[in-house]
Amino acid sequence: MNTISTLHDTAPSTHAAHAAQKAAAAQEDSAARLNLYGGIHKALRLMLSDTLTRVGTTDLADGAQVRESLNRVHALVKMFAGHIEHENRFMHPALEQAQPGTSARIAAEHGAHDDHLEALSDLALVADLCPAGDREAAWNRLYHALALFMADNLEHMHYEETEHNAVLWAHYTDAELMDLHDELVASIPPDEMMNVMFWMLPAVNATERALMLGDMRQKAPAPAFKAVMDLARTRLSAHDWAALTRELHLPASEAAWDHYGEAA
Repeated sequence: MNTISTLHDTAPSTHAAHAAQKAAAAQEDSAARLNLYGGIHKALRLMLSDTLTRVGTTDLADGAQVRESLNRVHALVKMFAGHIEHENRFMHPALEQAQPGTSARIAAEHGAHDDHLEALSDLALVADLCPAGDREAAWNRLYHALALFMADNLEHMHYEETEHNAVLWAHYTDAELMDLHDELVASIPPDEMMNVMFWMLPAVNATERALMLGDMRQKAPAPAFKAVMDLARTRLSAHDWAALTRELHLPASEAAWDHYGEAA
């Protein structure tokens, strides 16, 4: 038997099995431990996919659609820049304290993402200001750059949720991680937080949503919590809204479908 050939032939399946086992273990851990990356990453994935679809389907002959799509790209750039800043400021020091060198790869990727965000802003500006005859080509460049940014970030976020979480869970209790979470959230200005919640509320599942808003109700000022509930009313389906109000045990007067205003 050709041993080298046999090892070569079986290596891919062995590697795949190992990867599957690791993914399953990570999934089990994520269900048992506090995942600081989970909610915000779901929000960012939703914003990425929605923005890419919007840009890809924009009618370039419709000035209003073009403006809305460009505004969305600029909003995405702003949100991702803020996200990078928050992770660099709060998550990476915790990782480095636990295991020096852990954040090096992602820190380097954050630098590359900052450059990519600047390029997206420039491409959006070109698509906005170029002559009408050049717009289709400029728009295609913007679309493909956005697609590549999305592809890179999907892999980037997966690494954080598997490799970084493994370090955090090995060195910190959930109570310590919640303290880190609360410190990070407290640093976010209200307008930025509402922009994050715009995407996070529909991106997470019913259990995650109820836990998140239940925690917010306990910790945030009442006006801030009401503002988020007003937003939830416009961002959730009737089914998801009803499930949320049941989990939060809201009185009937507050749980009514029209209590928080008209749907967006």
